Amino acid sequence: MTTTAPRATVPWTDLAAVLRGRIVLPADPDYDAVRAVYNGMIDKRPAAIAQCRDVADVIAGVGFARKNGLTLAVRGGGHHAAGLGVTDEALVLDLSPMRSTRVDPAERTVRADGGCVWGDVDHATSAFGLATPSGIVGTTGVAGLTLGGGTGYLTRRYGMTVDNLLSADVVLADGSFVTASEDSEPDLFWALRGGGGNFGVVTSFRFRCHPVGDAGTIIGGPVFYALDDLAEVMRWYRELLPSLPVELSGWIGVMAVPPAPPFPEELWGRTVCGIVWCYTGPGDRADEVLEPVRTFGSPLLVGLQPMPYAALQSAFDPLFPPGLQWYWKGDVFREISDEAIEVHRRFAEVLPSGQSTMHLYPIDGAAAQVPEDATAFPYRDGGWSGVIVGVDPDPANAAALTRWARDYQEALHPYSAGGAYINFMMEEGEDRIRASYRGNYDRLTRIKHHYDPDNLFRTNQNIVPAGNVIPPPRQG
Repeated sequence: MTTTAPRATVPWTDLAAVLRGRIVLPADPDYDAVRAVYNGMIDKRPAAIAQCRDVADVIAGVGFARKNGLTLAVRGGGHHAAGLGVTDEALVLDLSPMRSTRVDPAERTVRADGGCVWGDVDHATSAFGLATPSGIVGTTGVAGLTLGGGTGYLTRRYGMTVDNLLSADVVLADGSFVTASEDSEPDLFWALRGGGGNFGVVTSFRFRCHPVGDAGTIIGGPVFYALDDLAEVMRWYRELLPSLPVELSGWIGVMAVPPAPPFPEELWGRTVCGIVWCYTGPGDRADEVLEPVRTFGSPLLVGLQPMPYAALQSAFDPLFPPGLQWYWKGDVFREISDEAIEVHRRFAEVLPSGQSTMHLYPIDGAAAQVPEDATAFPYRDGGWSGVIVGVDPDPANAAALTRWARDYQEALHPYSAGGAYINFMMEEGEDRIRASYRGNYDRLTRIKHHYDPDNLFRTNQNIVPAGNVIPPPRQG
């Protein structure tokens, strides 16, 4: 295990001399701004931040950390729930200056640097009426979301983000550079598709793209229902969704209506059960496909309308700017049981803030056609990935947000599949990580041992190298 060198003994000028980017140290005036991540609840003070401009900078940073016995953290978009792109007394490799993209419309692929956010990719691909499956927020980092799995509006039709990854350029723990794909470093490629940042620094990704809507114009938006209708709506949704054509997807949640246009003023601040739909098929079939979701029940708002796919992807960005207080908890669910619905109703009635929410994202359709052991992400038997987030701008409310999310997840967990999507986890320990990878965990530990035997890449949802694995978790 690598040990951490005292900060005063580290020759930062040696690293600065070989970087095209810059080193940011605690004495620098912009240190606090540079160390900040998306989650304002995270307040970590790294020893130094290397703002990498290219692959050579990443190689230099990895070698420097290894040579000087430093804890290493890697930051892409900085969006991770637990803030694992930064940690105390570490060298942070900040990839945010590396944000170029390149679309090949003939091959229907896009290459994105490790510092890109999904808004960068959506902007690039939308010019060609194409998209790559990703999440639902444009400010989310490409690297973090991809390495964890990637669920969103296109999952039912085109699979998860990892199912559309064609190759990845990676700087390994020994400083070497490889390209991982089905044909080159296949074990590494398997592990990258869901295994998180455990195996190296991914400096660029190449994804498969797909046509969406009519030249990139889809039909999407929210449908809101009164909280009193939550049980009826959730029961209807759980039966309807698997029967829908894969061109239509929608995630369901509980939320407060944002107090701003375009939402009607009479709904501002009201807690609702909401479904955000996205139809990516041909426009001439839209009325037929969307008829059941437009007409069910007594909706408070039907906000479905034509829009560019990228507009739906970024619709939540203004509502959740960087710097808010966040506390996340997650689980994967094979079904939305009546017992779980009662838990959702109970905790929706006591949202701790206007921005706190719960979402359930479908993992079916194309994503469920992939064998469980085909990628490191294991939950391929249908169902939903759930996330509970307490959110508020005021640090004074952090304890209340945390307590609500933890209590909610504790009450809901008995109805889950046992583990979570790792991008929806805080720092929750080895047992929880193991449960979240199910039968793929042991293979991940062996690959980790091959590529990073000293666990240099450990500031993450850590998979311990096989030779150092702790005893299995207690049963029950």
